[in-house]
Amino acid sequence: MVVNARMKKVIFLVWLLMVPAGMWFTYHTYPPNFSGQWLDLCAFLLLTLVVASMPMVINNTPIFLIQWVSLATFLSFGLFVEMVFAQAAVIVLLLKLRIQKEQLFRLPLNFNMFFLVSLISGAVYYLLGGKTGPELISNPNAIWLATTYAILNYFLNQVIISFNLYFIYKSKGSYFGKDFIVETITTLITLPLGIVLYMLYNQGGLLPLLLVGIPFVSLSIIFNLYYSSETVNEYLQKAAEIGHQMAERLEVNGVIDLLIQKLSEMLPVDYAYIFEVVNEKELQLIRSIEGRCKEIPLNMPRIKKNEGISGFVWSKGKAHLYLTAKQWKRYSNGYIPSDAESVLGVPIVRNKKVIGVVMLASKRKRAYEKYQLMIVDILCSYFAVAMENAKHYEITKMQSEHCALTKIYNYRYFERLLTEEFAKLYQFERRVLSLIILDIDHFKAVNDTYGHQSGNEILCELASKLTSIVGPRGTVARYGGEEFVVLLPEENKEEAYQLAELIRQGIANWPFTLQESLELKQHQVKITASIGVATAPEDAEDPLALVRHADRALYVGAKRAGRNRVAEYSSC
Repeated sequence: MVVNARMKKVIFLVWLLMVPAGMWFTYHTYPPNFSGQWLDLCAFLLLTLVVASMPMVINNTPIFLIQWVSLATFLSFGLFVEMVFAQAAVIVLLLKLRIQKEQLFRLPLNFNMFFLVSLISGAVYYLLGGKTGPELISNPNAIWLATTYAILNYFLNQVIISFNLYFIYKSKGSYFGKDFIVETITTLITLPLGIVLYMLYNQGGLLPLLLVGIPFVSLSIIFNLYYSSETVNEYLQKAAEIGHQMAERLEVNGVIDLLIQKLSEMLPVDYAYIFEVVNEKELQLIRSIEGRCKEIPLNMPRIKKNEGISGFVWSKGKAHLYLTAKQWKRYSNGYIPSDAESVLGVPIVRNKKVIGVVMLASKRKRAYEKYQLMIVDILCSYFAVAMENAKHYEITKMQSEHCALTKIYNYRYFERLLTEEFAKLYQFERRVLSLIILDIDHFKAVNDTYGHQSGNEILCELASKLTSIVGPRGTVARYGGEEFVVLLPEENKEEAYQLAELIRQGIANWPFTLQESLELKQHQVKITASIGVATAPEDAEDPLALVRHADRALYVGAKRAGRNRVAEYSSC
């Protein structure tokens, strides 16, 4: 969630105007009560800072379990001391969360929140007759006042957090999620702990701090370990799901796009690079993304082994994590922008062989954890398999759809494309659809004179010539033997006829070069072609009829009329 610069200035200004003056006011209105108990004060401060350094993070939100210590501190030493300790706890917590420079506004924001929560709940406590250092064991009313203070403190905390989310962070999501439920439950559980800590401190001095503090700290560690394991399990589950999704993609670009998309969703990614090993000697950049959508040009120099971070990862065959720019700057070869901090490099391994490298970078320091390195490594394994399958599929598809000799589309592809275009015609997504059929005149004589290999050379050169003339206007395919077809979506009969005439003239005026003829090593021949044109829905209502009518125009209107001409279908 992004906070604009103007709002950040407002937050700092509010802190400057409210907190220092408010602390001074609190000190004089509700003076602290510790009368030289500096050791006790330091012990409570230490416990506060230790607890603050162990927040529970749920859904990327830190749960701040400091309320019970704050309650015991407030009852023991008064409102001012509790305020000072809360401000110190905020500093420790934000240091623990490793906020970046652009997030520094969170410091005064939290100072403001904790100040207001402490001031209002403390003032209400004193207004209701509460006192510093109350006797809770013999005075049930004091227990109710302490409980009221704690509940009001928590309620105000949630109100201000909601205000911050909606008006400062502009969050549209629901606040009452998993993290809210967990924080509420933990607060209710730890509330009696704060009262017990205060009672034991009144009776036994500092020893209860150890008896209560150590188990709580241990419990916090256990909770964090449990949450970490849950987080890793969730990542592993996501990685498995992404692996299945990549396996379903049949195109190389689709697999690459999915990997980039999912990595950007799972991790803080500002820059992403995917390299592929070429000729066992170099890494070539095949995809690079800046932010979540902006592609970076691929015209970057290739990388050799041990050159730059990616070359180093390729050479070692192991994943590497750099937490700050200082750790990787000396290895950089210009790929990673200067404003990046954290960098994660993972090899793509297939059959124990590195076939590529994935590089992720973030502008934040310490943006990645070690377990995330493992997750990306697993995803790269899925990615390697999916890429291999997609490449095999694309090769197989290309071979099945292209003529092995001329490399243009074959009859099978043309037939499917024609059916698809007619479906669009039926659904009024196309207005017209024209078809050109071309047949080389006297091609048998070319084969008999110069040999079948020379005939093949003419077919290949003609396919290239047709593709060049037609360009993006239509699709060229080899129909069979010496016949070619050109399918022209949204071209009427007149436009198709003009293109056919252009093709006829281009073939007739083009000298075809034979490199391996029977008579000479290099020979130039000229050929001509007869062409038929038909258009749907004017001439045909189905694919077979369109082909049949264009073919009829070819043989009846062009071949019988003397060849080397264009004829259009006529029902008359």
